[in-house]
Amino acid sequence: QVQLVESGGGLVQAGGSLRLSCVAVGRTFSGYAMGWFRQAPGKEREFVAAISRRGISTYYADSVKGRFTISRDNAKNSVYLQMNSLKPEDTAVYYCAGDRGSGNYYYISSYDYWGQGTQVTVSS
Repeated sequence: QVQLVESGGGLVQAGGSLRLSCVAVGRTFSGYAMGWFRQAPGKEREFVAAISRRGISTYYADSVKGRFTISRDNAKNSVYLQMNSLKPEDTAVYYCAGDRGSGNYYYISSYDYWGQGTQVTVSS
């Protein structure tokens, strides 16, 4: 079992930046690919970014490409999402998730473990 705990959300003005963190407690963190998803009010949860187990490969939704950066530090059992040039449409609850090995990083169903989420609000 892996427990994921997100932090770093908050209120920021459009154009600003936030850095989300997710710490994993439990099984070997480096054995999991990690992803970030988000869910805005009234909308379905959607893929934001993912990173492979050793951090060699990264994947992004088109809507965040060039603005967001995912990274991980396996020594700290942590994955991060640096969010720059934030827009009001980035407002959502952001979730980190762990994938034991499906390799299908874009799909919610590929992930085995989820955090509780952290709220990001971008004001215009």
